[in-house]
Amino acid sequence: MTKDLERDLGLVAVIAISMGAMIGSGIFILPGLAMEEAGPSVILAFLVAGLLVVPAALAISELGTAIPEAGGDYVYIERGIGPSVGTVAGIGTWLTLLFKGALALYGGMFYIDFVYSLPTYAVTVPVVEATVALPGVRALAVTLAVLLIAVNLIGVKQTGGLQTIMVVVMVAILAVFIVATVTRVEGARYEPFFAEGMGGLVSAVTLVIVSYAGVTKVAAAAEEIENPGRNLPLGLLISLVVTTFLYVLIVYVLVGIVDADDIRGEEAPMSIAVEPLFGFVGVLVITLAALLALLSTANAGILTASRYPLALSRDRLIPDTFAHIHPRFNTPTTAIFATGGFMVLIIATLPVDEIAKMASAFQILVYTLVNAALIAFRERDLEWYEPEFVTPLYPWIPLFGVVSGVFVITQMDTLPLVGAVGIIVLGTAWYLYYGRERVDREGLAVDAARRAAGKRFVNETERRLNEDDAAGEEVLIALRRDVSREEEDRLLRVAAPIAEARGSRIRVIRFEEVPDQYPLEQATAQSPEDIEFEERTDEIARDLGVPVEVGEIVSHDTKHAVVNYADRIGVDLLLTRSDPVSRLGTLFGRDTDWIMEHAPCDVVFVQPGEFDEVDEIAIVTDRSPFNDPLKVELADAIASVTGAGLRFVFVAGKNPSEQSLETVHDYHDELDDRCSSPVEGIVVESGEIDALIEEVESADIVVLSTVTHRRLPDLLVSQRSDRVAQRLSQPVLLVHAQKSRRATFLEPIIDRLLFENN
Repeated sequence: MTKDLERDLGLVAVIAISMGAMIGSGIFILPGLAMEEAGPSVILAFLVAGLLVVPAALAISELGTAIPEAGGDYVYIERGIGPSVGTVAGIGTWLTLLFKGALALYGGMFYIDFVYSLPTYAVTVPVVEATVALPGVRALAVTLAVLLIAVNLIGVKQTGGLQTIMVVVMVAILAVFIVATVTRVEGARYEPFFAEGMGGLVSAVTLVIVSYAGVTKVAAAAEEIENPGRNLPLGLLISLVVTTFLYVLIVYVLVGIVDADDIRGEEAPMSIAVEPLFGFVGVLVITLAALLALLSTANAGILTASRYPLALSRDRLIPDTFAHIHPRFNTPTTAIFATGGFMVLIIATLPVDEIAKMASAFQILVYTLVNAALIAFRERDLEWYEPEFVTPLYPWIPLFGVVSGVFVITQMDTLPLVGAVGIIVLGTAWYLYYGRERVDREGLAVDAARRAAGKRFVNETERRLNEDDAAGEEVLIALRRDVSREEEDRLLRVAAPIAEARGSRIRVIRFEEVPDQYPLEQATAQSPEDIEFEERTDEIARDLGVPVEVGEIVSHDTKHAVVNYADRIGVDLLLTRSDPVSRLGTLFGRDTDWIMEHAPCDVVFVQPGEFDEVDEIAIVTDRSPFNDPLKVELADAIASVTGAGLRFVFVAGKNPSEQSLETVHDYHDELDDRCSSPVEGIVVESGEIDALIEEVESADIVVLSTVTHRRLPDLLVSQRSDRVAQRLSQPVLLVHAQKSRRATFLEPIIDRLLFENN
């Protein structure tokens, strides 16, 4: 069983990932350090650095839509220019992420140190000041680095929603800061603008370019982006423009409200700017924003960087030990230890400004190689190379990216320059010594052409098979990763008679969800748990009278993945577990509602419950023109295999008229004509939910209708079916026909009036 990847990253997710990876050190650490290099022209330095990244962003967008493979810049460079340069790019990207993570973690601790040093803090917590000394900034950063390494080793993951919320919170805080302070800027503070000359400006650019290192990070998930021809380039450009604008505004305000000497060379410039204006509370808020951004960046640095040794090892460019996956935690332990250990070494030995310059040097090197890879693919004139997005003004923009990258590297200080050149030399030497005899791929896009041709063949074959599959009926059982054997058994026992009656095939698919920041390719390796799931499902399905296929899909959003898969395969009926009803879920929206609204088929949510023999199935009818026929069909299919009887139950309300009762009985007779099993019709002459529950609780299975929830109405008064299902212990099928819809506020009232008068 292989794990498929699902395209489910939309435009908002692309922007959130890209901005979340950028917003951090560029705002909270580098302005003070860059101010020391360039003076007030640091404002222009951030703008120039953003413009220098544009060619790489455009190149990544084109390559990502032409080669939608997980892996990003490393894959494009390795496939386009060859494994020798790919080795350099892989190591360079790894080091970029390492140094940027170290910069974020180390720099973030200066904000804690600043808060601790404030007089307000000393007055507020005098005992702490008298008895406890804050550990050194470097020691505190090392401690947190070790903690993050442990977190990544055991596989604790962020969620994509948390990343989006974090970005929104940070941008909101920074926007408030800009609005509250922009009117206080003083023009005299910007003079002389080029206080350190053009040399100082260039030096500042080489320092702050690492601020934009995250713009192309989302390219590593190119295979996972929905509509990549639009969402990848648009998301990258929007995030780059917004972040550049935010950087420039923040630095403009900083320079205009604070004396230059106060923030020159300071690692916590935002706190220094906020403290005299907004006091201790303002410092706490800006510190919270800084820690949110910087700790997330550091954790993402370990998480993402550790996957590059893993990828290099799988490509046989470094030893196999880096591809080792822990059998329990399913994490690349060797790669994480190497990554985390190197990050600790960086924090323990280098000053903040040198860390920033080294990160910038490696990032510029990778950006330069990405532009070169784009030229390599274009100049090969490959028939299969058909990107959905094309870099404008080719070849001038990628050529500018290559030339400007080389120029910026040559203008760097000695240490980062030696580091960049050293990686090129050492990476090439390592490939010649170790990798060349183990790798038979060719450069200049030849290997990429072969891979893409093979991939196209597989995709075309799969498409044709899917078209054939769509001709027959499909019943999909969608499972979460934490599904138990008992739950899976019950779902199959419910689905099997339905599939048999329809002449359908059952697909049992387990959907695994990983964070937006986590490359799906890294989650495709089969674990012992995956093998056990496949064997267990085969064992359960062995005694069923219908064909059962097993699979697994990895995605960033389970509900999107379920609907996309159902649409692609041509599913006629979807069965999945019913989620517990909660007020919080109603307020913020439920996955089940999204599935009901977007599924291309009928949906049944199964509330687990104990059952052995099925002697009676209760169907609560409500005269729905779509749900009732589907409920009866499904119940009759189960009854025809189990030999159960059917009981139709209708709630007529208190003291119904004789005419109303006759109408209900006639309706039940119409439904009875659709059934092959014995049927009993019951009318509950009460409006109380207790009366309905008393009537159905003796049945072995209960079938109810469900429709999409409306947040405010259902928050006040929950659906009757939800209230009934919550109080039953046996399996409950909540049925939603594809064409059914949620009634308006007035429809139940009008319906009852018409019903009473017929």
